[in-house]
Amino acid sequence: MIELRHLRSLQAIAGSRTLAAAAEQVHLTQSALSHQIRALESHFGLPLFERSARGLRFTPAGERLLALSRAVLPQVEDARRDLLRLQGDTRGELRIALECHTCFDWLMPVMNEFRRRWPEVEVDLVSGFHSEPLALLAEGRADVVIGSAPKRRRGLVVRPLFRFEILLVIANEHRLRNKRFVEPPELAGETLITYPVPEERIDLISQVLKPARLQLPRRTAELTVAILQLVASRRGIAALPNWGLTSYVQHDFVLAKRIGRAGLWSELHASAPKALADTPYFNDFVQIVRETAHAGLDGIRLL
Repeated sequence: MIELRHLRSLQAIAGSRTLAAAAEQVHLTQSALSHQIRALESHFGLPLFERSARGLRFTPAGERLLALSRAVLPQVEDARRDLLRLQGDTRGELRIALECHTCFDWLMPVMNEFRRRWPEVEVDLVSGFHSEPLALLAEGRADVVIGSAPKRRRGLVVRPLFRFEILLVIANEHRLRNKRFVEPPELAGETLITYPVPEERIDLISQVLKPARLQLPRRTAELTVAILQLVASRRGIAALPNWGLTSYVQHDFVLAKRIGRAGLWSELHASAPKALADTPYFNDFVQIVRETAHAGLDGIRLL
């Protein structure tokens, strides 16, 4: 028997490069997802996938069930939202402040999809650069902050989004250009270019440089493109999320290197007052972020 969970799993597999990544998206272990697929194959007596060096490939039977999932699941979600609307007034406002200043590119498709699903909810970005975006929640000037996980606060709800790698950004002619990864001592003598935020919010400083007892001169810029221009002109180095660097690296504007053998990883969360976090549209917003990021950003891990 086909269940909604089966259809969701098929969509996750179609949008993932590996079974492990698909299992992560639907909150299952890899073995549990494999068992689910085997049960479907046993029920119909047909294989749903072919395994190759490139990963899983849908068979005709798998493609047919995938087409079913793409037709049915959006209708199920639309019906769920309509039922929530029948329970009460779902009008509201979602003003989003960003602690992560490289989020704009992937956030715009999120906002477009959210507007489609919740047209009665006003959604907007809180403009300007904010060194302490969580203060906007307390002041009533924002409803949601997307950024690192804050310390526990009474009345504040934090929803996990995804984990991502922070890469070292250097000029094409930099002395470290041939390194596969860069260790902290190799950064001595460099100037670090960052956003104008407190040091404790900069992962490279708090997680790499301070433990290595290394302090670099620091220069700040508010815009990501300004940071990258300074790096490209050999004014210093930077550390930025992997998703914000892809096009710049592909066009040979700068180079990106892993920080340490295992890499430097950080997380994004959505923080909101409890009253908002209890609304169905906030929880749908979080899910849209996770779905969009998983589909569109390379090298991330859902939390």
